[in-house]
Amino acid sequence: MFDLIQTTREDRLAIVTINRPPVNALNHEVMDALEKAFEELSKDEAVGAVILTGSGPKAFVAGADIKEFPNLTRENGEEMSRRGQEVLQKIADFPAPVIAAVNGFALGGGLEVALACDIRVIDENAKVGLPEVTLGIFPAYAGTQRLPRTIAPGKAKELIFTGAMIDAAEAHRIGLADHLTPAGETMPKAREIAGNILKAGPVAVRMAKEAVNKGLDQTLQEGQKTEAAYFADLCDTEDQKEGARAFMEKRPPEFKGR
Repeated sequence: MFDLIQTTREDRLAIVTINRPPVNALNHEVMDALEKAFEELSKDEAVGAVILTGSGPKAFVAGADIKEFPNLTRENGEEMSRRGQEVLQKIADFPAPVIAAVNGFALGGGLEVALACDIRVIDENAKVGLPEVTLGIFPAYAGTQRLPRTIAPGKAKELIFTGAMIDAAEAHRIGLADHLTPAGETMPKAREIAGNILKAGPVAVRMAKEAVNKGLDQTLQEGQKTEAAYFADLCDTEDQKEGARAFMEKRPPEFKGR
C-alpha cells in the first residue's frame, strides 16, 4: 500500500508523489496511503513545506477509480464522500504550506486533491475539470465547496454543472492555478516557491496559514480578531526577536522555529 504514495525529504521540504500508474487514479488504498503520509509528516515540526505531485508525465491524478462506482448506494456513497473529504481536509489543514505540482491531467477527485492544497502550479500541457455530472453524480470530495471558494462562483458552477475540461492556460486565467509553467517545469517552479517559503520564519508561516484558513470561515470582523490574536502570539516568539534583530543588523535571519 505504501508504494502508492512515495514520500521523500530534502531537508525541510517534503515531496509526496501519488504513484498508481498509468494515471494515478484514486481508490481506497491510495486514499488510505495519502492520509497516512500526511499524518506522518504532520508529526515532524521540521517540515516547512510540502510539494504534492503525481508520478509519470501523463497525470497528476486523473480522477477516482471508476471501477468502484457501479456498486455505490445511498449508504456507501455518503461514506465514500465523507472519507474523501476527511482525507483531503488533512491536506488542507496540514501545518505547513502544501504546493500542488499539477504535472498532467487533474480530473474529478484529482482536481479536488489540488484544491485542498494551498498553492497550485500547473504544466502548460495539463488539463483539469470536474466531469462527475457526466457519470450522473457530482464532485463530493469537497469539490462543490472548495471550487467556488477558489474561483468566481459563477465560473465554478459552470465547470461543475457541465463537467467541462479546461486547459492549463484557462485554469491559470480564471485563478484555478496560481502559476503556469512550460512543459516539464512544474517541479522546478514548485521547488522555487517552497524555497522562498522556507526562508521565512517557520512559526510565522504556520500561524499565517492557520489564520487564513480559519478566517475564510469567519466574518471579516471575526477574522480580524483571529489575526490579532495570532499576531500577539507571534510577538512572544524567539523567531520574531531574531527577525527584527537580523533586519537591523542587515543580515539573513537564523530562525529556530521557536
